[in-house]
Amino acid sequence: MNEVLEKYNNRLIQQRYSQNTIDIYYNYFKDFCNNFKDSKLENIKPEQINEYILNLIKMKNISNSQQNQRINAIKYYYEKILGKGKQYYSLYRPKKEHKLPKVLSKNEVKRIFNSCNNIKHRCILMLIYSAGLRRSELIDLEISDIDSERIVVNIKGAKGKKDRISLLSENTLHILRDYYKSYRPKVYLFEGQKGGKY
Repeated sequence: MNEVLEKYNNRLIQQRYSQNTIDIYYNYFKDFCNNFKDSKLENIKPEQINEYILNLIKMKNISNSQQNQRINAIKYYYEKILGKGKQYYSLYRPKKEHKLPKVLSKNEVKRIFNSCNNIKHRCILMLIYSAGLRRSELIDLEISDIDSERIVVNIKGAKGKKDRISLLSENTLHILRDYYKSYRPKVYLFEGQKGGKY
């Protein structure tokens, strides 16, 4: 089993999946392997996999997203590593949820900004809000990614390893300038106390 898991992990690395995805896929596939440790993985049928997922739903009450991730991790092995094509399309996925997003009002957002006395922290919050950044995207930002002439932020290697450009508000740009004068970061826009990535 160790050989199978090592091959699985190495393929994910070679295909440049994010470390988070590698960890999730690897752990879920390892669970799958342990469950079928007395069987040859190549001979396991989609019906057996559906039964395995059903048991996880019943016994562990796994969420919709975990169900999908576990199916993806298993399919990756059969379709990408063993090259069995789309034979595993009949695995049952959960019905998609349609939830309305929880949106803060303008006053609530203002109160959050105003309650933050530290200019660095306020800058972080305003930039996340203004440019619609994920936490990891914010942490990875370098000084050169802020284009003050065009009033945009260049986001490199975002989700799915795609680059994108997002707009900045004038207010955010002003506070960014004040922050820069106070903190003088060297490479990353937001750096830790000893330098380097925040």
